[in-house]
This record gives sequence, structure tokens and C-alpha cells, in this order.
Amino acid sequence: MPPVVAWGRHIIAYSLNVSGESIRLMRDDDLELLQGTLDVLVLKTLSWGPRHGYAVARWIGETSGAELQIEEGALYTALHRLEKRGWVEAEWGLSENNRKAKFYQLTARGRAQLRAQAARWTRYSVAVTRILEQA
Repeated sequence: MPPVVAWGRHIIAYSLNVSGESIRLMRDDDLELLQGTLDVLVLKTLSWGPRHGYAVARWIGETSGAELQIEEGALYTALHRLEKRGWVEAEWGLSENNRKAKFYQLTARGRAQLRAQAARWTRYSVAVTRILEQA
């Protein structure tokens, strides 16, 4: 079972496995980092085109080599948050299984936000890698 982190009234959870060890974030700063991480992952996923929620989670899981698994509740909380901010828009359609599903797509503001967040993550990961590679 992936670690579960409570954020406000919502549950934000996904498993990040590194060498078989799950990382669990708990402090307020960490919760913001976790929420921001999920947002940028969802925005990146939608940069490839409209997808329904399950397809977003599946793409993140597959693309990460199953290292990241997004729980449904966390995903839909993030999608609604992104929609409220005007970074994604949603439209009802039919899934590949002919089931009614809400499809999400990036807006122009969402693309701009993705660029900004991706640049921030790149700077952050380079800095952390620099520190971790010190002998």
C-alpha cells in the first residue's frame, strides 16, 4: 500500500520508490512540495493532449516505470484545483471503453504554468543532485 499523506481535508498520496524504499513526506513544506509535484506531473501529462483522469494516472505510472502511482482521490483533487485556477479545462466525452468520462486539456495559462514549473523543477533537481553527488 502506498504511503498516504493528509493535506487539509484531502488525501494526497502516491508512492515514490527509490531502491525499494518508499519516501513519505510529512511536514507542511513537504506537503506543498508534494502538491506541486502532482500538479506539474498532471500538467505535463496533459501537454500530450486531452485525457480523462484514469488515462492521466496510467500515463504517469507507465512513464515513471511504475515508480509513481497516483491515487484516484489525489488525482481528482489536483484536476479540480487546476481547473479552478484556469490551467486546465474539462469536457465530457466517451472513453476508449465507450464510457462517459470527463476529459481534461491544458489551457494557454496551463501551458505557461507548465513551462514555469518545469523550469523550477529542473533548477531544484540540479541543485539536489549537486548536493547528493558530493563525496
